Amino acid sequence: MDVPSIVAAPMAGGGSTPALVAAVNEGGGLGFLAAGYKTVGALGEQIAETRKLTDRPFGVNLFVPDVPSDPAVVAAYREVLRGEAERYGVALPEEIGADRDGWEEKTALLLAEPVAVVSYTFGLPGAAEAAAFRAAGTYQVATVTTLEEARAAAALGMDALCVQGPEAGGHRGTHRADAVPGTTPLPVLLRQIEVVGLPMVAAGGLADGPSLAAVRRAGAVAAQIGTGYLRTDESGANGHHRKALAGHPGPTTVTRAFTGRPARGLRNAFIDRYGPLAPTGYPEVHHLTAPLRAAATARGDLEAMHLWAGTAHHLARTGPAAALTREFTAAFEQRT
Repeated sequence: MDVPSIVAAPMAGGGSTPALVAAVNEGGGLGFLAAGYKTVGALGEQIAETRKLTDRPFGVNLFVPDVPSDPAVVAAYREVLRGEAERYGVALPEEIGADRDGWEEKTALLLAEPVAVVSYTFGLPGAAEAAAFRAAGTYQVATVTTLEEARAAAALGMDALCVQGPEAGGHRGTHRADAVPGTTPLPVLLRQIEVVGLPMVAAGGLADGPSLAAVRRAGAVAAQIGTGYLRTDESGANGHHRKALAGHPGPTTVTRAFTGRPARGLRNAFIDRYGPLAPTGYPEVHHLTAPLRAAATARGDLEAMHLWAGTAHHLARTGPAAALTREFTAAFEQRT
């Protein structure tokens, strides 16, 4: 498969929609649905809706489940957050069960009704699962953040790598929740991983001509863009998130405060207060803070919301995603 020059990042939690996938496809890119946090039924409905909106190839991203977190550290963080819960008038979950994000059900759906591309975040599928997707004709892309992860993906027979740099918004795709995310700039990381020999899709902080040209020079065959699409007409981002992206002059930062996994977002009071205290504990911490995040969103409290954003968030623009995709494609493909 020839990957288009521009790939829309799969943004779990609502950012990615069938309409956005179709618009990116219309602009000549590759749209992606995010399976993360959805039931298998909801994912099936979004796939069906996307197929009605576009006859071009699109992808689905899967979260690879990790081992359960230490209940003790999650319980300790629950106590830290009690005061915050009281302030918002919400109850924190006292028990959080095992959560594999419907991995088995979602892989079964995608094997029964294949899409063109499946990508993996937070790890790699098992050898049997990778072989099954290969047999189904599905193009498989592994999200990697280090050379070690890239080599493991190649050994498993992945078709391509999504090389995610530290500039990326949202969760870092480290293959272990307890891994300390690297800080190697994306162009340098691409040069390091190029030795693996698989096609590389660059991801992280890409939103203008210079950044797109830099990753192409570093060996990427395509660029994956997430935050740059969040303000478009077809994005599923809520109004508060859009407002924050448009008007937040400050920096982004990486934190475990909201989910127990490193994720980059707009720096706010919640991150400053709880980031130093947050444990490794994904997805348990994600479920623990869910009531707080929902209450903050309902109030439009930008100082307590999880506002995922990459380092180039200030460049995110409004308008049709198809037109923006054409601009990104022209910038990426321009010879320098």
